[in-house]
Amino acid sequence: MIDKMTCHVKDSLLTVLKVIDLNAKGIIFVLDNEDKLCGTVTDGDIRRALLNDIKLDESIENIISDDFVYATTNDDYESMIKKISYKVKIIPIINDNKEVVDYFEYNQNMYFPVAIPNLNGNEFKYLTDALLSTWISSSGEYINKFENNFASYCDVKHGISCSNGTAALHLALMAIDIKNGDEVIVPDLTFAATINAVLHANATPVIVDVEEDSWCIDPNEIEKAITSKTKAIIPVHLYGQVCDMGAIMNLTKKYNLKMIEDCAEAHGAMYDGKKVGSFGDIGCFSFYGNKVITTGEGGMCVTNSSNLDEKIRILRDHGMSKTKRYWHDVVGYNYRLTNLQAAIGLAQLERIDEIHKNRRKYEELYKQILDSNKFIFQEDLDSRIRITWLVSVLIDKQIDRNEYINNLKEKGVDARAFFYPLSAMPIYKKYCKTYTQVSHKLSQRGINLPTYESLKSADEIKVILED
Repeated sequence: MIDKMTCHVKDSLLTVLKVIDLNAKGIIFVLDNEDKLCGTVTDGDIRRALLNDIKLDESIENIISDDFVYATTNDDYESMIKKISYKVKIIPIINDNKEVVDYFEYNQNMYFPVAIPNLNGNEFKYLTDALLSTWISSSGEYINKFENNFASYCDVKHGISCSNGTAALHLALMAIDIKNGDEVIVPDLTFAATINAVLHANATPVIVDVEEDSWCIDPNEIEKAITSKTKAIIPVHLYGQVCDMGAIMNLTKKYNLKMIEDCAEAHGAMYDGKKVGSFGDIGCFSFYGNKVITTGEGGMCVTNSSNLDEKIRILRDHGMSKTKRYWHDVVGYNYRLTNLQAAIGLAQLERIDEIHKNRRKYEELYKQILDSNKFIFQEDLDSRIRITWLVSVLIDKQIDRNEYINNLKEKGVDARAFFYPLSAMPIYKKYCKTYTQVSHKLSQRGINLPTYESLKSADEIKVILED
């Protein structure tokens, strides 16, 4: 870790910012030409320098302060604690040759949220470029690049960016002409955005149970719920796992139904060699801050249909005609993404394979730590290639799940319980006609653990979980 905490005095501010982002500590130790400590710089120091018109390509030596705090290898714990203040939480430790050998961090309040985005690629570069172009709203080259590149990644022809994943689902439902009186089948175990989008479209959601092995919507339960009013299915690729798309596709053909894939938590997951989002009429993604790739807030519809692509774009852009400006043929929405957000998304997309690899490393670490007799991880199923969104496990029924989560939170680890079943909430209960046993069982036992693309604090979390 210490190599991610140091830079050299001639390094540029931009280089130092990238290292600080990588170590996620907010500070870096500056070494001189003889690799001896000559100062420390925080991310706040760099922000203040930029406000004072110092450029990103200037050397870090221009902002080093002579007044900085450090410890030596001869200092004991009490001595180092005395050097900590409300401003200084991390200090370098040097040997007799003034070489940095370690650092001391006051971590009484150390906190590990369930997810942290990593922005150490071209995010800052592209964002700055978009900012300087003055195209900061819902037009600009980064929107086009992000839409085209994400569509290509999903192996589809068209990508339409939008303001969030819920907006993507709503646009998709409107584009396939879902309306009042239509029924749309959704899984019971999912985030509320799935069912909310159906209600926003004035349609009737029909809640069904999920599979026990995949935790995703059960095709057998889908078929039982189909009526003459059923117009569409929304399979949700839950927690990075893939639905049984073969069986679901057969149902759409058998009953002439539309399908919208909710891929908010499964960017890049595959079924039988095909990416999620490429099976249905429309695939919907979220780029919220905890997703595999993020734009802060944002979403995307993907489709192979040129007709649906055009309809979604018109609906997204106020319902305005593409050929006659300020002429509105339909009632539309303002669901657009900004060029600034798209710039971040494009940079994130460039590293998506690396992101997947690092998130899976986190999951493998948890598998080494947690007792396999007490924690059941997601299964790797035939024909399905899941991704690691959050590390999701089922806890043994003999362990009090809520007590376990509270104990972790007391130690600074923000574990999260699975979603409540939709049918457990009064506002949605009427849309479920049968008891969804599997959804309720999974919901009561499921935990999502902190999962970072940057592998931040993996060793510290390991110590806490093994305690």
